[in-house]
Amino acid sequence: MTTDRAAIEPFTDELLLRRTMGRFATGVTVITTVQPDGTPVGCTVSAFCSLSLDPPLVLVCIGKNRSMCHALPTAPGYVVNILSADQHPAALAFSRSGRGPFGAVATTPGPYGIPRLSGALAHVECDGYDVLDGGDHLIVLGRVTGLAVAEGRPLLYYQGRFMNVPEGCEL
Repeated sequence: MTTDRAAIEPFTDELLLRRTMGRFATGVTVITTVQPDGTPVGCTVSAFCSLSLDPPLVLVCIGKNRSMCHALPTAPGYVVNILSADQHPAALAFSRSGRGPFGAVATTPGPYGIPRLSGALAHVECDGYDVLDGGDHLIVLGRVTGLAVAEGRPLLYYQGRFMNVPEGCEL
């Protein structure tokens, strides 16, 4: 495969980088944990992926300007709630507040009392494994300790908007 170099724009600013990376559709998650006093915290994250099968590791990237950035590295663990298509209100709510709208969202307790969002497509329960510097983000590695999977369609994020997989598309 060849690339037309004349069509490639040089990296010049953050806006171009954001616009380019926005072309990559991602799933939407809400990461939840608890503070040392047991207060639940959560935030919406699209930068999540599987890292390793042996040992079972995942990674999540949290902006250093988010309050979750301070809670997650010292937390006993966290839960990755992989959101379903109808959970865009929860994704929006958790994107705005470090504590999240726990009073308005149904949850069940996970390990260490960490809330799991009801209705999610999957829950990935993790113990803290490592924290790495990633520029203006922290890269938080978690060792997978528990999994739950449900049927449904995923919530996606593309070009700064939430999207759903259209009905009739094979998944």
